[in-house]
Amino acid sequence: MKSLPFDPALLDTHCIVDVRSPAEFDEDHLPGAVNVPLLDNEERAEIGTIHKHQGPLEARRRGLELTAHRFPAMVAQIGAQASGRPILVYCWRGGLRSKTVVSILDLTGYPAVQLTGGYKSFRAQVVSYFEPFNPPAPLVVFHGMTGIGKTTFLQKLGHRYPVVDLEGLACHRGSAFGEVGLRQTLSQKRFETLLWDSFRRLQPGVPILVEGESRRIGKVSLPGDMYDRMRQSVKVWCQASLETRVTRLIAEYGCIEYKEEMERALQRIRKKLGEERYREIAEHLDRWELEPFMMRLMADYYDKVYYKTREWQEDAVICLEDFTAAEGELDLFLNQILGRDRSS
Repeated sequence: MKSLPFDPALLDTHCIVDVRSPAEFDEDHLPGAVNVPLLDNEERAEIGTIHKHQGPLEARRRGLELTAHRFPAMVAQIGAQASGRPILVYCWRGGLRSKTVVSILDLTGYPAVQLTGGYKSFRAQVVSYFEPFNPPAPLVVFHGMTGIGKTTFLQKLGHRYPVVDLEGLACHRGSAFGEVGLRQTLSQKRFETLLWDSFRRLQPGVPILVEGESRRIGKVSLPGDMYDRMRQSVKVWCQASLETRVTRLIAEYGCIEYKEEMERALQRIRKKLGEERYREIAEHLDRWELEPFMMRLMADYYDKVYYKTREWQEDAVICLEDFTAAEGELDLFLNQILGRDRSS
């Protein structure tokens, strides 16, 4: 039976089939993989218990009893997903589960290979990619106070420049109210895989735009030494008036369905606000007075906590009052960077 070591190019040429349990798949999986589990979550736990107490032979026999009847349906599902492409099958570490499925596919005429070392080998490559982190091009990191519109601006630039949307990948805005309207259910491993895949797809040599973040974005963290690398990269400081920031925050959060989530988020920063300020801000939220709520939230929390001290000097300052004008400013600045890179 043929097996292949992991190579990123396989993701673009093969139908990637993950035969692990749904719970394993949900925690993380190879980009683009389809889950065709040989064992479901409960069956995998049962086989593990048998293997521990009765040995591998009894575990294999029980595994055959549980799975043999579903082989035809699995082959049909994988064949439909492959659509003529070669098939790469993996399990946790390139063991019996993927070997079994590859053997059955081979018997039924489908070109299939096993991933050497399974998911574990892929995971090792993702970890090593960020330790140390050497992006395929220089990073340009955008900083600025809450509500300025950095995320929206970068999204608008995505059709012209390579952009890695850290908050989008993390399903969190990276602030005290960052999960309002979102659900950050992904694991740390899943975040790292999505991040690795985003960098993998970028054109080398063209500056990569990212938003400045803390080490943690909600419940997940920037992997390896990526945070330190961002601190050492080109920095753009973004500015906008308080009125513009309030308007943009209201546009993002001004949905009455978010009110309970916003109340919970406000409760989490209650101690930092102090009781008197908390009550005043909470009253605005309770009455759904979003303009004074956002004003007070920035004045009494965000602008005091975020970027309270900066140990670095920005390389450029861009005004985000008007995104079109800001795009022109950025073009000039990036052309200067590219010019320096070409001459160095």
